[in-house]
Parts: sequence; structure tokens; C-alpha cells
Amino acid sequence: MKDQAIENQIAQDNQQPSAKRRPKLLEQLRDKLRMKHYSIRTEQSYIDWSRRFILFHGKRHPRELGAHAVETFLTHLAVDRNVSASTQNQAKSALLFLYREVLDIDLPWLADITSAKASRRLPVVLTPREARLIINELSGTMALVVSLLYGTGMRLLEGLRLRVKDIEFERREIIVRDGKGGKDRVTVLPENLIVPLQQQLAQAKTLHARDLADGLGEVYLPHALAVKYRQAGKSWGWQYVFPSPVRSIDPRSGVQRRHHIFPESVQRAVREAARRIKLVKPVTPHVLRHSFVTHLLQAGYDIRTVQELLGHKDLNTTMIYTHVLNRGGRGVTSPFDQL
Repeated sequence: MKDQAIENQIAQDNQQPSAKRRPKLLEQLRDKLRMKHYSIRTEQSYIDWSRRFILFHGKRHPRELGAHAVETFLTHLAVDRNVSASTQNQAKSALLFLYREVLDIDLPWLADITSAKASRRLPVVLTPREARLIINELSGTMALVVSLLYGTGMRLLEGLRLRVKDIEFERREIIVRDGKGGKDRVTVLPENLIVPLQQQLAQAKTLHARDLADGLGEVYLPHALAVKYRQAGKSWGWQYVFPSPVRSIDPRSGVQRRHHIFPESVQRAVREAARRIKLVKPVTPHVLRHSFVTHLLQAGYDIRTVQELLGHKDLNTTMIYTHVLNRGGRGVTSPFDQL
């Protein structure tokens, strides 16, 4: 009966004129996230965790819930759902944002809840031969994307969000804009990828010209740049290097645009390529980034140079790759091999 009453109330709210209806809690959360320029993925994640929290406690409003309710939910995730430490901490961050930024409730008890301790694991790294086999198993645009990830150390979304203007062919550089933590950085442009990238840009330009002819061709611009520079969205320099073959509707603005290739397409291509060559290691596009840094360190490059290429804020994050370089337990010869 209680759930039916809630559903009836929601139906009544939806029937009211939008001008009179007060935004629902999750709508307020979405608006606050967008006002603070959080990414679309963070927005989706925080809304999803807040919804799960409310449903877990029988659709009670978060204002009615206290520290025990949050701890109970986080414990449920860790014990019953067996989620990873990073997932549990993400849920906690979402609830912190909900209470502090949306409900305007200062909850010192929530900040005091101990964060789950993330496991420190060594990254999965491919050998140069394995990386070559995976790349050779792919073709066309997917082969170029995977080659670029391995050749530059970029994260998957950093590579897919690459704009035409950020490739410096003469300087042999790629400028990574708005990377993790909102930082820009410069990474290397592999010599062997110059011609393939130029060919990819020629194809993308043809696609862009077709969109312009259809009265479209405006790409998404971050941080309200479309308001400041009204024609920039249709300019060639702002277009994605790897545009999607199909147009789609922007989930925020509702405008029809051509976005970049979906990351799921690259993930699936890498996974299937690893399966075809019968590689037993768990391979994802991010493994190519791990392999990039490990192979640079093996080649004798300075670790601080590698840190800058990766965009790591803390050198200790880069240092973990030095453990992968050790041969056979830190170079120790097993007594079994001396028999």
C-alpha cells in the first residue's frame, strides 16, 4: 500500500505543470552535478547510487536517514554484493555529494565513515610480441585506435575524445585535453602512426563535409564554449579524430550530433582479438597503457619523463610499474635452477 501511495504521488507530480512542480530529488542532483561541470559518466554514476540508496531503504527520503542507514548500505555492498573497494568508495562519494551539495546537510559522520582500502595489485602487462599480435588481429579504425593507445599511453576515452586540432604532426606530439583530474598534458606521437592518422583525418573530414551539407556538423564543445564561440562547433579543428559512423542524440541537450566512437566498441574489439590469438591474460584497452609505460621503462627512459607522459600526479603511481620489470622475484635466481 505504501509503495502504491508513492507511485500515485509521483503520477500526480508528473501531471502538474513543469513550472509549478518542484524538481524531484534526483533531478536536483543532476542539475547540481551539471552546474559543477561533472562528467556525464560521473553524473550517471552518482544518480544511480543515490537511487539504489533510496530503494534499499524502502524509498524513504534521505533526509529521514542517518549515519546508520549509510553504513548499512555500504556494508551491504561490501558483504552481500561483494563489490570492489573502488566501487564501495564511489558509492560513498555519491552519497556525500547528495547530502552536502543537494540537501545542504552537513554530515560529519558521513565523512568519518572509513573508506574501503583498495588492494594494491600489479598491472597486467603485455609483451611487445603480444601487443603486436593483438594489433595485427585488428583492422581499419579499430587497429588504429588500439595502436594509438599502445603508442601514446593514453586512456581509452582520452584517445576517443582526441580532436583534430590537438595532433601536432610537425612537433610529433599529441596534446591530451582535460585528462583525468581535468589536466592537460603532452604525449608522444609515434612516427609509424603519422601516415595512418593523416588517412584517418581525411576520412573524418569527408564525413564532416557530408554532415555540413545536411545542415548538421556541430560537435559537442566542453564548458559552454559553444556559447562563447558559436561557430567553433562546426569548425574542422574541433571535430573528433575518430567520429562515430552514425549520428546520435546528445543526452543533455537533445541535439543531433556525431559523437566519437563508443568505448564499448573498442573494448569488445580488443577482447575478441585477445580471444582469437588465445591469449590467457585478461586484456582490456587499459592494459595497452600499462604496456606502454612498462616498455618505456624497459628501454631505459627516466621514470619522471614517463610520469609526465602518463599524467600521473604522484610519482608513486608510476613507481608501481617498476615492480613489473623485475625478473623472477626481483632478479633472484631460484636454487631449483642451480641443481
